[in-house]
Amino acid sequence: MASVKLTKVKKVYDNNVVAVHDFDLEIRDKEFVVFVGPSGCGKSTTLRMIAGLEEISDGTIEIDGEVVNDLQPKDRNIAMVFQNYALYPHMTVYDNIAFSLRLQKVSEDEIYARVTHAAEILGITDYLLRKPRALSGGQRQRVAIGRAMVRDSKVFLMDEPLSNLDAKLRNQMRAEIILLRQKLDTTFVYVTHDQTEAMTLGDRIVIMKDGYIQQVGTPTEVFEMPKNLFVAGFIGAPQMNIIETELTRENGVYYVHPFGVKLPVDGEKGAALAAKQVETGRIMLGVRPEHVTLTKAGENAIPCTLEVNEMMGSELHLHVYTEDETRIVVRVPTITLDAETRKGLVAGAKVYITFEGKVMHFFDPESTENLLN
Repeated sequence: MASVKLTKVKKVYDNNVVAVHDFDLEIRDKEFVVFVGPSGCGKSTTLRMIAGLEEISDGTIEIDGEVVNDLQPKDRNIAMVFQNYALYPHMTVYDNIAFSLRLQKVSEDEIYARVTHAAEILGITDYLLRKPRALSGGQRQRVAIGRAMVRDSKVFLMDEPLSNLDAKLRNQMRAEIILLRQKLDTTFVYVTHDQTEAMTLGDRIVIMKDGYIQQVGTPTEVFEMPKNLFVAGFIGAPQMNIIETELTRENGVYYVHPFGVKLPVDGEKGAALAAKQVETGRIMLGVRPEHVTLTKAGENAIPCTLEVNEMMGSELHLHVYTEDETRIVVRVPTITLDAETRKGLVAGAKVYITFEGKVMHFFDPESTENLLN
């Protein structure tokens, strides 16, 4: 077992600034959990409290069923990988990976076996005799991960390990971390500000803001049913379009009225609103850019002016504004457009958009909570 349980964990600094508020979470054995949120939300502080590098102000932390509040980091049987690698520049790769084992008085034969095994998994066998300065950023991060691997720890803690890498290396290392997780089959707690990393790596995601947990769920859950406007805007790229509008009901059917257009909320979403007995009135309507579609002028079409056309390869990101100058982002797969249509998508062009009830999200304008939660 390598579960981690945080119960009412709180962190208050000397100047009475509360960094983490009543953090409750149970991480299951062999689960990969990602803490994600903007800078200053408390995610790294929480990770450091699990590691024992930051003293907790209140609450309890358990690892493998044992309360570790008063245990030193070295006694918690965890391994940690930092964003800055923290390698010893005067040591070879082999010695960097072996360092913690030598402190534990592990035999040289056992050290050799563990280091070479980790190097083989990480693809750095050819670099064992090099110094860190002779390695690329991605190779240095593999060394840092290898140093954590050889400790044979119950829990892996990773604090933004890819943030110092360029985009291409981040994508490559993200895939390697997925493979590493499959090979190690242990518990991971991973911190990032990058929601793409969170969505691709995590079994569950913990979304934080201002020291509070906003939502815990699988990538699919937080994407398809965001708990509030913050989660809706944070998860998804480009972020969800949010439109203030009116929700009405006629003959048992709900309607929304964005920009003077009357759109029915049908299917499962309409049934869910009815089951929750959602009241009519002002709401914040959310629609993801990939669910907004280009259409022709007509009854359910919203007239817009194209402001920016971003070519992203397999898709276009169209930034349009409505007649009341509300900005909307539309993701359009390039394969769905003929050459003449694409040629006409230039700044200042008149376009029409629409969206269906089944892709809509509904939020309370006061509490910002999802009305279907």
